[in-house]
Amino acid sequence: MSIPSRRLLMVAAAAMAALSLAGCNNAGGGAAAGGDAMTMGKADAPVKVEEYASTTCSHCGRFNSDVFPAFKAKYIDTGKVQYTFHEFLTPPEAVAAAGFLTARCAGKDKYFSVIDALFRSQDEMFRSGDARGTLLKVAQSVGMTEEQFNKCVSDEAANKALNARIEASQKRGISSTPTFFFNGKKSKEGEMTLQELDAAVAEASK
Repeated sequence: MSIPSRRLLMVAAAAMAALSLAGCNNAGGGAAAGGDAMTMGKADAPVKVEEYASTTCSHCGRFNSDVFPAFKAKYIDTGKVQYTFHEFLTPPEAVAAAGFLTARCAGKDKYFSVIDALFRSQDEMFRSGDARGTLLKVAQSVGMTEEQFNKCVSDEAANKALNARIEASQKRGISSTPTFFFNGKKSKEGEMTLQELDAAVAEASK
């Protein structure tokens, strides 16, 4: 489900309230402010695959754990596919936003490791109800301190950049996650099996 546009600029405040972060209004964690989508694979790969996903989407988490590793090994690592990950927010939106900001602050070289860790921590987070604790644990696993984490998720510029990315997704007609595109054409809303991915890559390769 999409987050209404009028609420986008409130993501930072909502994230701070939902995660019970220490008050910190100073800008920090500027690495999270980058506006580019994150990619894997060769830029000149013949097939471009895009996924719109949210760190709080259980379907995205299941796809990440059960299907994506085999897809990556078969297509991305072999140069057949360039994969682009687009950030989107699903409830609780503030937690999803904080997760993406944390991944951005970790740096491009660690971005996908953080996203993977967040997906794999979903069960723990939802079971415990401790979103902040789970996010902080992931942040610390890639070398961030608690102070850096607090500054990261409350960074005004980073939040505005995230809002802009979400608005761009909405303009493209994204309303649920995961949603997949192959060479610019929407293929499916919802999880894809490896067999479905095989067929979609084959079709896009024609």
